[in-house]
Amino acid sequence: MPRTGPGTAAKRTLVWLGVLTALLAILLGSGSIWSTASWSPRLALDLEGGTQMILAPRVQGGSEITPEQLDQAVEIIRQRVDGSGVAEAEINTQSGQNVIVSLPGTPDPETRDLIQASAQMEFRPVLAGGPGQAPAAETPTPDDQLPQPAAEPQDASDPNWITPELYKEFEALDCLDPAALEPAEEPAPADEPMVACEPDTQGKYILGPVEVPGTDISTASYGLQRGAQGQALNTWAVNIDFNDEGTQIFREVTERLFALGEGDPRNQFAIVLDGRIVSAPTTNAVIPDGNPQISGNFTEESAAALAEQLKYGALPISFEIQSEQQISATLGADQLRLGLIAGLIGLLLVAVYSMFQYRLLGLVTIASLVVAGVLTYLAICILGWTENYRLSLAGVAGLIVAIGQTADSFIVYFERIRDELRDGRGLVSAVENGWRRAKRTVLASKAVNLLAALVLYFVAVGNVRGFAFTLGLTAIADLIVVFLFTHPVLRLLARTKFFGEGHPWSGLDPRRLGGIPLYRGAGRLREPGATVPVPAATTRTRNKGASGEAERRLTIAERRRAEQQEALAGRTGSTVVDRTGSSQKETHE
Repeated sequence: MPRTGPGTAAKRTLVWLGVLTALLAILLGSGSIWSTASWSPRLALDLEGGTQMILAPRVQGGSEITPEQLDQAVEIIRQRVDGSGVAEAEINTQSGQNVIVSLPGTPDPETRDLIQASAQMEFRPVLAGGPGQAPAAETPTPDDQLPQPAAEPQDASDPNWITPELYKEFEALDCLDPAALEPAEEPAPADEPMVACEPDTQGKYILGPVEVPGTDISTASYGLQRGAQGQALNTWAVNIDFNDEGTQIFREVTERLFALGEGDPRNQFAIVLDGRIVSAPTTNAVIPDGNPQISGNFTEESAAALAEQLKYGALPISFEIQSEQQISATLGADQLRLGLIAGLIGLLLVAVYSMFQYRLLGLVTIASLVVAGVLTYLAICILGWTENYRLSLAGVAGLIVAIGQTADSFIVYFERIRDELRDGRGLVSAVENGWRRAKRTVLASKAVNLLAALVLYFVAVGNVRGFAFTLGLTAIADLIVVFLFTHPVLRLLARTKFFGEGHPWSGLDPRRLGGIPLYRGAGRLREPGATVPVPAATTRTRNKGASGEAERRLTIAERRRAEQQEALAGRTGSTVVDRTGSSQKETHE
């Protein structure tokens, strides 16, 4: 089989880059035709305006809200809003009493309900259950057959909690009625039983008193279920992590429920959020470590939704929207225009510097920046469509800063190539060797940029996260462009006559770089390691353009050695060429 040459590999890489760009463009175009995608990025609150809601907190029992509770409410609402995909929201308190939520655009009903919903999460044992059919289809139980408590309940799973009145309420509950699935205006007392519906199955249950409050949940997540041997199964599950107090209580609860056996309906416990049952799993084992796993007929979306409710549902405060109004952009079109002008000025300065420093090789830098800009723009538009990402002025600042960081990768690569040329290599060899040396530097640099962006994103809030996001996104785009565009283009240019023969305007002329001359004539390269005779007149002519560049690159030790050689040369008179390409004298003993 014939070997694939570097030129063919470079062309193939450029084709893959074109395919990637085309796929992103097709995806965005399809979304704009058949969905809500747009060819322009979604803008954040400071650039587009949006909706402002003033929320009045309501605490269970009518007590006054404390500053700690209000701070907790703001933090959990912020997590809920970010979890729903609404980026760049502003959430603050007003006079220590209300919460102001400002969202870009117009929030959908799901986001509005998520912000306003009460979050009184509880874990209650199941006392009885049944299908949530309409009362007209049921035959009410005669009074003489209603459950009659025989004694005081001994624990939360004791059937003596079920009174005739409670059982009648259970029978009358119609879980097929949408009104029965609405959040309860007043949560049931924690020390009393209740009846509730499970919206997903439309089943209804009689539940015992609260045993574990939602505030004992440290965190929750979802993922593929693990088998007995630790292998991943093709089913989704939700993982809960309790704090120390919750771990102890939940261990006692699972010990009692597991002892009842699988056939007993009281083997279940219900996770109740705002009077509605989120999930009612059975107890299959004793959980001593406080890390239960809920499995069942979950899809990835339903598992993620349940984990989100568990993670951010432990807020003992509900909210009422006092007022809602549309607000204008806090910065507006003028600031956006000035930010874009600043970006264009930065891009122009980078282009001017590249052309001055690297001659026509600077066109590769400009083309690489254009490709990186196209990929970043498509990614921002797609993320705005799929993840509701919104571009703020801080994000625009991140894009502007990224121009210099992206150009830095190309400069590192170009300088490595020029170093190879100074050492006397041909351009094709210099490109390959320079890439091997520059690749490690570029990867290390982008890894540091990504790490800084990730840390800044997770420890910051508000607009700073937008800056960190665009900074990390452009670092990824930079890596793609350097590997899939800049390097392949240079491999192809090295095989052209203009760049390959070191034209003075190519930016790769070894004579201007202070290197050893490479060519003995058109298309003829010297052999590696061969001694090249350099006439004194030719040396003086060549050094006239290269001496400044060479002297700037001499280290202190090299400069001292050159001075010693000059002093010795005055006594001998023989001419040699040192590593910088400048004329020196050699002493013969």
